[in-house]
Amino acid sequence: MTAYQGLYHTLAAAGAEAWVSRLPGQLASAFADSSHGDLKRWQQAVDDLPDFRPSSVDLLESVRIGQAADISEEMRAGLREQLMQLHPWRKGPYAIFGIDIDTEWRSDWKWNRVKEQIAPLNNRLVLDVGCGNGYHCWRMLGAGARLVVGIDPTLLSVMQFQAVRKLYGEAPIYLLPLGIEDVPPNLGVFDTVFSMGVLYHRRSPIDHLLELKACLRPGGELILETLVVEGDAAQVLVPEGRYAQMRNVWFLPSCSALMLWMRRCGFKNIRLADISKTSVQEQRSTEWMRFHSLADFLDPHRPDLTCEGLPAPVRAVIVASVD
Repeated sequence: MTAYQGLYHTLAAAGAEAWVSRLPGQLASAFADSSHGDLKRWQQAVDDLPDFRPSSVDLLESVRIGQAADISEEMRAGLREQLMQLHPWRKGPYAIFGIDIDTEWRSDWKWNRVKEQIAPLNNRLVLDVGCGNGYHCWRMLGAGARLVVGIDPTLLSVMQFQAVRKLYGEAPIYLLPLGIEDVPPNLGVFDTVFSMGVLYHRRSPIDHLLELKACLRPGGELILETLVVEGDAAQVLVPEGRYAQMRNVWFLPSCSALMLWMRRCGFKNIRLADISKTSVQEQRSTEWMRFHSLADFLDPHRPDLTCEGLPAPVRAVIVASVD
């Protein structure tokens, strides 16, 4: 398992002693969750991974660890089987010693839409809220971040990250099995905070915006990506039941409404950086995620609608700063 001393040291040096004092207990509690029947199996899969050392890595143009030539075909077949034990892989893709982990999401497409719109990450302390298995965290590290902390309570995602990190080697990147509510209020230490694909899952989007703001140091930057709908500043969709078969979708604002919410929360320099319709090429079933995906959640006769008759997924990226 990951050693966290480097994380504690960097956070303490940045003035986050209040969180450092809580983190060991929070981590112990999360990893001791005996109610999750698969956790021990996932942990064993990570522990059993070989200690391969990559001849090269790339985090700038992709997340690539090693080359096919670094290990034998027999070793690669065994490694592939071990990584497949952590199915389903939703965020990626990853290239690991010649194994292409073709994940449900082409998360690299989202990163390409975001990376040119944000302040340079060189030497920054970065927090990625709801980061899944940490794909974007690796890209943030590749973009020069001094420390990347991802938080996501989904234990399978954490185990996938642990697997990738073990094969990569030591690096100032950590994924904690926590939610934003586990971060102390008014922490104020991160230079950049990402929240991508989280806001619409929150029962109180205003509270989420305020939680994100409280994580940022003065002058820090928020990158917020979420589902949106067309309309003016008064337009917000609240699904009656499911949205694209997701149960926990609460608020889909228009871009104008979302930017108004952010102004009310005290964000500055708010701008729309990107708006893109999610395609069935960007989110789809693969060998590494064999369950239903976006194509199954759209109206087969009107792909501009979900199977519930609601507007099909469109995602916006909003960039803002704090004083």
